[in-house]
Amino acid sequence: MEGRLILVATMSTAAPDLPLASPFAPYRGLDDALLAERIEAVRRRMGSRLVILGHHYQQDGVIAHADFQGDSLQLSQSAAGRDACEAIAFCGVHFMAETADIVANTPAKVAARGGRVTVVLPDMAAGCSMADMAAIDQVEDAWADLGRVIDTSDVTPVTYINSAASLKAFCGRHGGIVCTSSNARAVLDWAFARRKRVLFFPDQHLGRNTARAMGVPLDEMALWNPHDQALGGNSRERIERARVVLWQGHCSVHAMFRPEHVDAMRANLPGVKVLVHPECSMEVVDKADLVGSTSYILKQVEQAPPGTIWAIGTELHLVKRLEKNHPEQTIRFLSPVVCMCATMYRIDLAHLCWSLEHLERGKPVNVIRVDDETAKWAVTALERMLAVK
Repeated sequence: MEGRLILVATMSTAAPDLPLASPFAPYRGLDDALLAERIEAVRRRMGSRLVILGHHYQQDGVIAHADFQGDSLQLSQSAAGRDACEAIAFCGVHFMAETADIVANTPAKVAARGGRVTVVLPDMAAGCSMADMAAIDQVEDAWADLGRVIDTSDVTPVTYINSAASLKAFCGRHGGIVCTSSNARAVLDWAFARRKRVLFFPDQHLGRNTARAMGVPLDEMALWNPHDQALGGNSRERIERARVVLWQGHCSVHAMFRPEHVDAMRANLPGVKVLVHPECSMEVVDKADLVGSTSYILKQVEQAPPGTIWAIGTELHLVKRLEKNHPEQTIRFLSPVVCMCATMYRIDLAHLCWSLEHLERGKPVNVIRVDDETAKWAVTALERMLAVK
């Protein structure tokens, strides 16, 4: 694929004359209008060979250049479905770019396409604090520790899509599965139909809220602290009793929403509907009117009649975009405190322009490449999820 990119880039005489060894710094000094113009110029020259993906949480200026806007898995699937695609610029975070590399570069797709799709992350500092709360060595240690108390052949590991490729591969190797916030319940149904217990990581709140909605009582859940060497902070009896072992991880944005925020909104906005993401705490979910994934939140607002009043508990940029796109409704951010995802928000026009211009010249920067063994098992876990109805 790199050869194809270099060949076509050589034919593009309109490409800016970039010294390849130049640092990123000069891009930071360019104004947004010029950066946008240069980004669009690369898009025109590369055409269908380039796909830019924009996660819902990105800045509006970045979203404006995206071929697809959506959730992480949906975006990866959209790009992978484009036969002419040779390069993906993922405006999101590291685990999303990993998923795009895995989905776009299965052995069958590479063979059919005659080469790999190059995936780049415009800013390598764009990460996810939740995903970082579960490292593969911690999960493997937890699995071994659990095995000293219970039979792990009776445990299904389930990882949220917001996790590193290594954790998806761990699930693939151990008969486990991936879930999204949209299908978490269906995935847990699948897991419990096969085995007695579930190890759910990295987000405790999505796991707890989903399992509780399925009728699993709290006293049959255990919270695993990866920094506590004594069975994750649990007694043997609690682990033996647990049907669901929840990893002690969370989304730093959704953890900001508090029950008192819901109470304040109800007091100040008569008739308000409170709509929150399932990554919020159980106490917030219990007080909400509606709970669902990002796509669910979008759908509820888009289908609501004029005059509907919303208080929405999810990332700030998404809520502000909804407010802008639906002036016929009253839309408020649930928290009085500004809480945006600082890492998902990191990618800006300067980083996007820098990565695209180097990509076009056949010298890509910030390439995300998942090794073949990890990708193989991660695909196994993802395919199990996609087969769940």
